[in-house]
Amino acid sequence: MDKNEDINEPGLLNLPDSLRLLAGRGFARSYRRGTLLIEEGTQGDSLYLVLSGSLRAFGCDARGREVTYGIYGPGEYVGEMSLDGGPRSASVICEIPSRCVMLTRASLLEHISAHPEFALELLTKVIRRARAATLSTKQLALNDVYGRLKALLESDVEAGDVHLTHQAMATRLGCSREMVSKLVKDLEQGGYLVRVANGHYKRLKSLPQRW
Repeated sequence: MDKNEDINEPGLLNLPDSLRLLAGRGFARSYRRGTLLIEEGTQGDSLYLVLSGSLRAFGCDARGREVTYGIYGPGEYVGEMSLDGGPRSASVICEIPSRCVMLTRASLLEHISAHPEFALELLTKVIRRARAATLSTKQLALNDVYGRLKALLESDVEAGDVHLTHQAMATRLGCSREMVSKLVKDLEQGGYLVRVANGHYKRLKSLPQRW
C-alpha cells in the first residue's frame, strides 16, 4: 500500500487497482460547484483524479465564448496534458460538488517508476482524448448546428436519456442557447424528444439525419 493511501476514503475502493494505487500518492480534497481547478494558459504540474462529482474541461476566447472539450466523472483524471512542462491547454471547473485526489508530476513519475505498465495506460488515455478532440473539431467545421446537436445527443445518451440543460448543450456545441432551445422544441414537437424534468429529456426514437 502506498504511503498516502487512506482505505476509508469514499470512492477510493471503487477505482481500478492501477488508479487506486496512484491515488494513494496524492491528497484528497472536496471542491464546491464552480471551483476552477485548472486555468487555461497557466503553468502547473497537477493532475486531478476524480473520486466523486463531475469536472468540465473547456476553453474560451477573448470575448468569453466557451467550448467544452469533455465532462469527466469518477475514475477519470484531468491535467495530464501539462505534465510536459508546457502551459495548461484548457480550464477545468467543477460542474457539481466534487472530491478529487491532487497529484503532482513528481508523484506521477514515482508511480510510473514503480508500475511501468501505467505509462501505457496514460498514453492510451492521451491518444483517445486527442482523437476525440480531432473528431469534435471536424464536426464543428463540417456540421451545421443540428448535425452537431444530433451527434451530441447520440454520443452522450445512455438508454435514451439526456441530462443536459440548453445552456450546457450550447456551450458544448459552440452556438447560442436560443438556437439549441429552438431545435429541441422542434424535436419535441416532432415526437423525437420528451421533457421529463428541467434539463432532463428522453429520446423516443432515432433522430433524423437532417432537420
